Amino acid sequence: MLFDTHAHLDSPKFDDDREEVIARAKEAGVGTIVNIGFNRETIPTTLALAEKHDFIYAAVGWHPTDAVDMRVEEDLAWIEALCSHPKVVAIGEIGLDYYWDTSSKDVQQLVFREQIRLAKRIGKPIVIHNRDAHEDVVRILREEGAAEIGGIMHCYSGSWETAKQCLDMNFYISFGGPVTFKNARVPKEVLARVPLDRLLIETDAPYLTPHPYRGKRNESSYVQFVADSAAEITGLSRKKIEEITDRNARVCFRLEEKAPTNVEK
Repeated sequence: MLFDTHAHLDSPKFDDDREEVIARAKEAGVGTIVNIGFNRETIPTTLALAEKHDFIYAAVGWHPTDAVDMRVEEDLAWIEALCSHPKVVAIGEIGLDYYWDTSSKDVQQLVFREQIRLAKRIGKPIVIHNRDAHEDVVRILREEGAAEIGGIMHCYSGSWETAKQCLDMNFYISFGGPVTFKNARVPKEVLARVPLDRLLIETDAPYLTPHPYRGKRNESSYVQFVADSAAEITGLSRKKIEEITDRNARVCFRLEEKAPTNVEK
């Protein structure tokens, strides 16, 4: 089965046809989705979605672009309490975003560090958002000892050198729609080098729509096109990519206790 490790199906962009979108995901062979709640508005809607659908799980955290709005002590306590919910499998998406200037770097870094510390206290993996902040993200993950809980580098867009540092800290590398683009040289090269037991796929729906629907609204069923690209890049069958990424995601999110099986290319 396909595992979409990162989606935003609670987005208003799905208000007119959310249940149809979820049904199409099932029809496309998507067996599990992790939906991301990333601020005061989307955390409750993400939890509601996870409670309604057996195959949808939730991650809860505070996005770096919203860091300026976080009431740190109060909202951290809220997130910690929510992490006892049986459908909450990770803290995220958290990290740094230096492209948008809605929150200062200092505020983003404070909120990022506090959520890593929370994840370590409660033993949850973290889902990392990183835009134009590779050096600081890696430095903070290292300084905060994030290898203790690991997690996912969401929709990875950095270099192989940065990916290696993340892999060394117990992180999985997740690829989304951009890896399907014909001109996506670097993501394709990185995917080809990521160890198969650390490879994940995602949509980030409704954003970052893969080819052949680039430019339109993304949805979880389109994770199949990311799987197709991963199969082409690695030289493996689509079925094998599904098996590998599904198993990896279940291990990462503690959905099963079985350790990942190393797969040789």
